[in-house]
Amino acid sequence: MSAADAVAGLATVTLDELNETASLQTRVDRKYVLTVADAEAILVGLPAGTRVVDVAGELSPLYRSTYLDTPGLDAYLTSAHRRRLRWKVRTRTYVASNTSFLEVKTRRRTQTVKQRTPWAGGSASVVGYTEGRGYVASQLRGAGIHVDVSSLVPTLRTRYRRVTLLMPGGDARATVDSGLTWTTPTDDQAQTWTGHVVLETKSGAAPSALDRLLWQAGHRPQPLSKYAVGLAQLQPDLPRNRWHRLLAAHAA
Repeated sequence: MSAADAVAGLATVTLDELNETASLQTRVDRKYVLTVADAEAILVGLPAGTRVVDVAGELSPLYRSTYLDTPGLDAYLTSAHRRRLRWKVRTRTYVASNTSFLEVKTRRRTQTVKQRTPWAGGSASVVGYTEGRGYVASQLRGAGIHVDVSSLVPTLRTRYRRVTLLMPGGDARATVDSGLTWTTPTDDQAQTWTGHVVLETKSGAAPSALDRLLWQAGHRPQPLSKYAVGLAQLQPDLPRNRWHRLLAAHAA
């Protein structure tokens, strides 16, 4: 049973309705790495009233992202070294609806802020686009982060299928990413997680009903950045102590 199969009986909600109800661009994220079987057990026990997002008739649409970083991998290192201020820049394409966004995520302690703008450049680098550079610079500067955005280059690509859930009451949402694949920008190296999924809850300061359900089943949040974990797998010489246990467990 896939994640999409596990939620097939839920009422659906459109992406526009989700964004109107629980956009949660400023939020607390909690991430869990589960086996496929454990994820299915959680999904079939979701609280009554949970809805699943339908994107162009798909409950588990394909996502593609390209991450951008400095040549010195400054964004990666802010996460690896647990800096107080962290950031990511990426383009994201929703394959089912053929729409793309340029996104800037910043994190201060436990709070994550995501800003995005429609992007006609697909998964291309922001380097050649004046408006892209200006947008990224403005968002980072507003968060107190100073980066030479003209130096940003593609450093990692990801693709996965995502189930998106709107929790009862509309005050929280969750995503379940399966079939995670990381590749270098030139596609000469790849890593895929086939036996695990990443379940992420997104809420205000208070834990969501899904967090409590996960805790009751013995699952706890883990420090996880899909960008950082992917890059650490593809470049083993990078500092990776923060994710050593996670990567070792997956390798086993």
